[in-house]
Amino acid sequence: MNDRSGKFITLEGIEGAGKSTHMPFISSLLQVMGKEIVMTREPGGTSLGEEIRNTLLMQKSFEISGNTELLLMFAARQQHLEEIIYPALNKGKTVLCDRFTDSSYAYQGGGRGIETDKICQLVQLVHPDLKPDLTLLFDLPVEVGLARANMRDLIDRFESETINFFQSVRNAYLKIADAEPNRVKVIDATANIKAVQNAIKTILKEQGLC
Repeated sequence: MNDRSGKFITLEGIEGAGKSTHMPFISSLLQVMGKEIVMTREPGGTSLGEEIRNTLLMQKSFEISGNTELLLMFAARQQHLEEIIYPALNKGKTVLCDRFTDSSYAYQGGGRGIETDKICQLVQLVHPDLKPDLTLLFDLPVEVGLARANMRDLIDRFESETINFFQSVRNAYLKIADAEPNRVKVIDATANIKAVQNAIKTILKEQGLC
């Protein structure tokens, strides 16, 4: 994948950060520049991935251990890469993905407490030569994000977690951003939509994408 011609852009953040709201806006900015866009999400993106997503997000009738959750995430990711992401990148398309492996480090690593080394081993198995070209981290206080998420009609399995869980997830995300400032750009998701969109535009311009 080192010779791929497409761009891989991921969106990250805790619940209520607004990723799904801003993805179409990002797509429209890039399309104006003549880029062919593929929008997708994790877990999901493929038929198998969506089945796994449904299990991970909606299943509350039985317990799912942290390790099982992590393995299911990477199983869905493997299929996603083979069916959607790699083919699109190899054709020169720009892939916009709502969550990728940073989410595994944040949710299963930070939130569930799974050792980073275990996650790294799965990364080496599933996509050792692929990292996003750019990651937009939509950051906001946990209480604000959960208040937004709780306005939805249906609360999923992750959204039902504790404030402490999400604080650990947020801290893990910010740790990733501190470690990789060239790739991960933090956006204040508490700002109004116009301000967030202006921040997105600025970042894309700085990256030479629009």
